[in-house]
Amino acid sequence: MQGRQIKQCGLFSLTLLATFLHCSCLPHSTGGKPFPETAEEIASYTKVAKSIIDLAVYGNAQNRSYERLADFTDTIGNRVSGSKNLDLAIKYMFSALRKDGLENVHLEPVKIPHWVRGEESAMMLQPRNHTMAILGLGSSVATPQGAVWATLIRSITPFSINSPHTGWQDYQEGVQKIPTACITVEDAMMMARMAKRGQRIVVRLTMNAQTFPDADSFNTVAEIIGSEHPEQVCCLSPPLQVVLLSGHLDSWDVGQGAMDDGGGALISWEALSLLKDLGLRPRRTLRTVLWSAEEQGGVGAQQYFQLHKVNISNFNLVMESDLGTFSPLGLQFTGSAQARAVMAEVMKLLKPINTTTLEEHGEGIDIEMWMDAGVPGASLHVADSRYFWFHHTNGDTMSVQSPIEMNLCSALWAVVAYVVADLEEMLPR
Repeated sequence: MQGRQIKQCGLFSLTLLATFLHCSCLPHSTGGKPFPETAEEIASYTKVAKSIIDLAVYGNAQNRSYERLADFTDTIGNRVSGSKNLDLAIKYMFSALRKDGLENVHLEPVKIPHWVRGEESAMMLQPRNHTMAILGLGSSVATPQGAVWATLIRSITPFSINSPHTGWQDYQEGVQKIPTACITVEDAMMMARMAKRGQRIVVRLTMNAQTFPDADSFNTVAEIIGSEHPEQVCCLSPPLQVVLLSGHLDSWDVGQGAMDDGGGALISWEALSLLKDLGLRPRRTLRTVLWSAEEQGGVGAQQYFQLHKVNISNFNLVMESDLGTFSPLGLQFTGSAQARAVMAEVMKLLKPINTTTLEEHGEGIDIEMWMDAGVPGASLHVADSRYFWFHHTNGDTMSVQSPIEMNLCSALWAVVAYVVADLEEMLPR
């Protein structure tokens, strides 16, 4: 950031900007309440918010995000980091975003982990023969021949139909790596009962997992360029102010990745489509980013942050949907009291679909570094009681998704993004 200059209530160096962000040159509210003129400005978007909602929920765009997601997941399938399927998914989405007429569609290179599951199995030999359903954790090492230590972990889920859940395994430096796999709730409970009775349990575990060098991949980007700051030097030089919407394109190598996070990626595309269809171009640029390698710790997003943090003062709001696109309730939000007051007024525009809740603590591994650096952040808040039923399992398929719920999520996502991007002032930090 050092040495760059921006125009914000006069011309300040970025080293001075932090001092002035809380002064009277950027007033929105006092004591966590918006100034009357700010609330009045937001209320003036009532009609445009209704037009977005009507198009998404009742109009020609009804069920569009669901149908797009179905085509995407049925065509590509699961999309684990480093896989050919993820490459195909990125190519698919790049082509689809361009065909949709969005602006500045491009790919930004990243390096991502490449782990391959291989064949795996587990057979209980004592106290009885029993074939166990397992899923090795990502980055797990393989099993060698002969006796070996390993860890079998009960899947973290409140509901199971003999369904194991996968995830990511971190190994500490200097500690011997041993194979790690998840087993089902049913098998874990049975083994606990056996152990309590003092029975000896013997399991034959076979895992042929491999870790390869990091693979070349991309974050996928599309925009509606802001009306007041349309200049573009190149794809890596952002316009002056940006509202970022996002979901991650990668998934685990089981199921279809429809819920985690196909739905979040698709509503982040659909939000731009809705605004384009209505001819709405906000003051600031709306940028959708579809991340790669979120499941491995937000790897693609971390590299995006490192590349773009020089312009951190230009990012007005970062948004991520990664807890499912079930029936939406509102947003979770991280920001100053003044910014929260502004967002609370924005959420009132969603009263027609009863999604006005503004909870604390925006979530999302792909945007957490922005929030930690002081950028306001928001995540989609949904009725997610079923999320961990299907999370990282073979059950994460299109059958989990509802077109009606996705319509509502798309409407909420588009209204919030557009209004925040079009307000006269940026959100206060």
